[in-house]
Amino acid sequence: MEFIPQHIPDVLLIKPNVFNDERGYFVETFRQDLFEKAIGHAVPFIQDNESKSSYGVLRGLHFQQPPYAQSKLVRVIEGSVLDVAVDIRQGSLTFGHHVAVELSADNKHQLFIPRGFAHGFVVLSETAIFAYKVDNYYSAEYDAGLAYDDSSLNIDWRVPKKCLQLSEKDKIQPSLAYFTSGFDYDINYYE
Repeated sequence: MEFIPQHIPDVLLIKPNVFNDERGYFVETFRQDLFEKAIGHAVPFIQDNESKSSYGVLRGLHFQQPPYAQSKLVRVIEGSVLDVAVDIRQGSLTFGHHVAVELSADNKHQLFIPRGFAHGFVVLSETAIFAYKVDNYYSAEYDAGLAYDDSSLNIDWRVPKKCLQLSEKDKIQPSLAYFTSGFDYDINYYE
């Protein structure tokens, strides 16, 4: 398993070892010891989630505010998505910057998104099955989001705007300029 820091170093692209032969393939998708060594601390994942979406479905940019903040380890089981993590930690040198990577069933890459980031993805293929681990339970009271089309974020979703499919909630999220995330870069949210 290879752990590759992105231009925002706390976000990691994970390339697992895939063993192919005439019967198919085998891949180890998660190993706690290697994962914790790569990120430098424990992340006690407590829940696995899965969604299926069609082309152009954009889910995000979502996060939960402290004390219900979540880290996510995301991957694609079927199809392909563009996965995006936006740094929303006040005081961070990369505040408002984002990482965007293509995750697919073919490349089997994963993305680790730590607490203090907004997260979203858009489906690039006809359909996609998206799976992820989280380290905190969902709390509707602390659920929040950012506008996917905030011009200050400058995210190229790689899908024409007319083809995007959004929830009513995601159509009305605030832009970063009008939002206080509740995350401070200098606070360790894993203690």
